[in-house]
Amino acid sequence: MKNPKLTPEQHNICFMKGTEPPFSGKYYDHHVEGEYICVNCGKSLFSSGTKFDSGTGWPSFSDVVSKGNVTTETDETLGMSRTEVKCANCDAHLGHVFQDGPAPTGLRYCINSLALDFKPKNT
Repeated sequence: MKNPKLTPEQHNICFMKGTEPPFSGKYYDHHVEGEYICVNCGKSLFSSGTKFDSGTGWPSFSDVVSKGNVTTETDETLGMSRTEVKCANCDAHLGHVFQDGPAPTGLRYCINSLALDFKPKNT
């Protein structure tokens, strides 16, 4: 279920498994309290409370809002083995998760800004 309102860049990220250049996305240095949602379907994915500066140039989160809201699968592209993160509702590619994040989860969800939309707290 692809949202016809996606820009070509958002479509490339979400459905062609592209990535945006580091430090280019609108959410990598974003510090507003609220919730990050799937740009394609609006599913709640990450909270600003789990966002941290990983130094990678992409928005990074230590956990998801709810485990059932994302799925993961092995990604063997680009000559490496990574774990892809996808929206569980619409199957949009979001980014990857790595096991080098902060406590308590030890996870770093490295997510493309173009795969996200943002809902400020209390809206």
